[in-house]
Amino acid sequence: MPKLTEYELQRQANIARNHALLAELNFEEAAAGLVSRKSEAEAIKSKAKPIQPAKRVKRERNVIVEPRRQSLRLRDAAESNGSPSKKRKIDRDEEKQRQIELEERLEAEERARQARKPRHQDLDLKSLSETADMSPEELSALTMTLQTVAQKPQPRRTAEYDAFIFDDEVKEEQEVTRLKESLKKLKVASRAKVTQDRVYSAAYHPEKSKDLIFFGDKHGQLGIWDAQAPADEIEDEDGDVAAPDEREGGKYWRLQPHWPATSKSSISAIKLDPINSHSLFTSAYDCTIRSTSITTNISREVFAIEDRLISSFDLPPTGQELWISDAKGGLTHVDLRQDKSTACRWELSDQKIGCVSINPSNPDMLLLASNDRSLKIWDARMLQEMPASTVTEDFPPTFELEVVTKYEPLPKGKGLLVAEWPHNKSVSAAYWDPRGRSIVSTCYDDKLRLWDAGSEMHKGGIFRAFKPFCNIQHNCQTVSDFELLSHILDSPFEFSDSALDIFRDTIFCFDGVFLSSLMGAAERGDGLPSSRRSGRPIPTYIRISRFFHPQGDVLARLSDSKRISAVQAVTCSHPSIVERAASGNASGRCVLWAPASTSD
Repeated sequence: MPKLTEYELQRQANIARNHALLAELNFEEAAAGLVSRKSEAEAIKSKAKPIQPAKRVKRERNVIVEPRRQSLRLRDAAESNGSPSKKRKIDRDEEKQRQIELEERLEAEERARQARKPRHQDLDLKSLSETADMSPEELSALTMTLQTVAQKPQPRRTAEYDAFIFDDEVKEEQEVTRLKESLKKLKVASRAKVTQDRVYSAAYHPEKSKDLIFFGDKHGQLGIWDAQAPADEIEDEDGDVAAPDEREGGKYWRLQPHWPATSKSSISAIKLDPINSHSLFTSAYDCTIRSTSITTNISREVFAIEDRLISSFDLPPTGQELWISDAKGGLTHVDLRQDKSTACRWELSDQKIGCVSINPSNPDMLLLASNDRSLKIWDARMLQEMPASTVTEDFPPTFELEVVTKYEPLPKGKGLLVAEWPHNKSVSAAYWDPRGRSIVSTCYDDKLRLWDAGSEMHKGGIFRAFKPFCNIQHNCQTVSDFELLSHILDSPFEFSDSALDIFRDTIFCFDGVFLSSLMGAAERGDGLPSSRRSGRPIPTYIRISRFFHPQGDVLARLSDSKRISAVQAVTCSHPSIVERAASGNASGRCVLWAPASTSD
């Protein structure tokens, strides 16, 4: 018998002393009695227990006990009884496995990184539609629609230089009356949510047999809307078909030419090829311009630049060149017949150039609107004649602002800068009309300005008399954080969703008639709601689009408070049919304005 330790001896002594103490107090008998009474009570209680509801028995699952994972090195080491060569082999295998796992992880991270970068390769229609989850049937319908408008060329219409110019006041009044009567017939002919996000740009295809409109949104998505195509009847959960007024009008498709699908890829401008309208050019905040062919259904990149936000671009009537403005005050020329590496850039402002417009009758006249509070006309011929020795080695090669300023003064009234007009605030956009003689500008001082530059342009050289003949009051900044459509964002890579959904744009549409969209206050009168505190009428705001005469008079106001509840952010019109206009708002919903007979 093993010898007890001192601790065990002390423990046994404590137990004996406790038993003796309990025996003196008779606690052992009392404890025995309590136990017997408790057992009797439990027996009685078990007999009187009421019936309980059946409890849900948890179903036992057949759990398959898998063998516990064991380190290969430890197992092999045990089997090999600690052989050194076997241990080295195990170590090599484990190191190889770790290397494979590391490479797989790095490849996955690289694929995710590449997926967030802009796409520079050629993309077919299937690739463009993947992010929109377009079905094969929808893709086939889109292909057929594009093939229909590609049957014949649709060149961009250039109006006659003397269009809408009358020597007889009676004839002018008759023409104005005719236009007013035509525009009064415009109604909301179709509505649909063409894009998923805020509409930034729009273009109307010149095809007359259908209303085909392109919309670019905040996340680089291109919406294609056949506005008056027969809509599909879609049943709801109860099997009911929505009424014609409640369903979306026409058919639309969504493509993703610019990537990633974030605000870094917002489509800032859309232009159709002026030669045949068979290609669609789009610029985006991903600093690229892509051309999507309607005939081949291939989208290819025609220009890309790093760290410079592309705000606007335009094509001359020949369709073989691009003039591109950017947020760092630059103007870039790209010849589409040559490689894009041959592009050249001029710094013409120390602030953002928000818009460039090419004169359709004299393509050498480039109209620029800038945040430096000026509207300027530059001579493209003089820009391209600047000596190449002064260009920088950047891409694209750049004539810096200081070089352009020193080179500008030339003898005989010729120079780079043909005309200039200062504004009170930043000039957000400016356009030539289809005749090439009138100019309209939008400015943050809440005014639209009209110029008649035809007489000065025919004289040649620098414009001696260049000032607007008409100032139109226009609500261009309802709130302090207002942003103007088309050429927004001083920051090239972000846009604040907190900005109020109030945008403005002006688009020339027919012989100098131009369309403007805004939110205006309705006239106060009886029937308007009143404030409970002051009893004063509350101003009611209406969403309207206005057609203007080339001389600045309002020809028509378009509004429909029952069917349009948001400000129309972007407007565009048919290049040759005055009774066609389209608009889109900040939620991606678009509206077609047309005579009521066409919607029937």
